Amino acid sequence: MFAMKGHRLDDVTAAQAENDAQAGRRARRPLALPRLIGAGVAGALLLFVAGFALFATHVSRMATPKNPDRADAIIVLTGGQARLDAAVDLLKSGKGERLLISGVHPATSSKSLQAATGADKALFSCCVDIDRDALDTIGNAEESAKWVRSHDYGRVILVTNNYHMPRSLLEVGRLIGSAQLEPYPVVNSNLDNGGWIARPEALRVLFTEYSKYLLALARGALPAHPPAERSLAQVNASASAQD
Repeated sequence: MFAMKGHRLDDVTAAQAENDAQAGRRARRPLALPRLIGAGVAGALLLFVAGFALFATHVSRMATPKNPDRADAIIVLTGGQARLDAAVDLLKSGKGERLLISGVHPATSSKSLQAATGADKALFSCCVDIDRDALDTIGNAEESAKWVRSHDYGRVILVTNNYHMPRSLLEVGRLIGSAQLEPYPVVNSNLDNGGWIARPEALRVLFTEYSKYLLALARGALPAHPPAERSLAQVNASASAQD
């Protein structure tokens, strides 16, 4: 009898232990999800920081080509006087037969642009087109693609600042079809050898541009539809209306 009672007691103890173990596993399950989420967030943050370091290093090592090969045309994205000067100099030196200045403020006339760059009036009249519709880099890409397609250009020099170049190549490149883009980065400050780390303003610009670049990459997963073409007459008419 005592043996049977002892056996039953052992069974009860074992069952209770199993119940306790199951309860412990159920208690631990809610804790596992936050840990997985935390690990995922930490991994994503690490990838973001590593990507930013690579992006900043790549941008800071860009240099302005001393003597680029001749192209069919030149596109400059507005955003600084140095960009305009560089693009006009390329046009003057015969590196392209025409120049598109994309993203000009609607109130800015051709005459004021000509005066700002010190370009010859005849050169501006014959060989410079002005886009006043683009409001941002995406708009620059759309208007530039229309211009390239309307002229059937095969090789184009793209002028913008070094920090802006990766995103500009991405946005313009996905819309201009088979045309070849040649980057012409304008460097205002030498940030090579990690110089951007010690300069808060440069760090802020690079971080902002990197974030926009990632958004551009994500948007690239969507189907791209080439913008409607504009005729040369439409481009010139738009420029003349502001003179």
